[in-house]
Amino acid sequence: MTLSVGCLSFRQPYAGFILDGVKTIETRWRPLLADMKNSTLAIHIAQKDWEGNEWREMLAGPLGMTERQIEGLLDSGERFGRGVIAGLVDVGDTWCCEDETDTAELREFEKAALLTGLPQKYLTYLSNPRWLQQPLYARGRKDVWTVDIPLQLLP
Repeated sequence: MTLSVGCLSFRQPYAGFILDGVKTIETRWRPLLADMKNSTLAIHIAQKDWEGNEWREMLAGPLGMTERQIEGLLDSGERFGRGVIAGLVDVGDTWCCEDETDTAELREFEKAALLTGLPQKYLTYLSNPRWLQQPLYARGRKDVWTVDIPLQLLP
């Protein structure tokens, strides 16, 4: 028996940040996850790392994490390695972040996304992150694709 769900590939460290509940807003240049509202998304960990360190500045700055806490979070995100489906998350609303978004609200979105430069991007709420019991090896793909996760791997 399997659970068939949509899957999206994320670069590290963002995949781990989502599954550890630190990143609760996903950002894209188009409304990729809008049709997935109120459904479950599998998180695939890509082989490559995210280019840039905005996430580190956000964790250490506005979120007030120490270097030790950041390293612990990075280690947690690597528990299953790369090239695997590692967990599940629930998909919420998607909206376009407007240029005139209130500054205080924008700062909250940036903290939740662990990223700056959000105006003109589509933001999607992610909630209820959970790691699988074991990784499921899979090759990443572009956009959302469908995967079958054996029920015994579900948390």
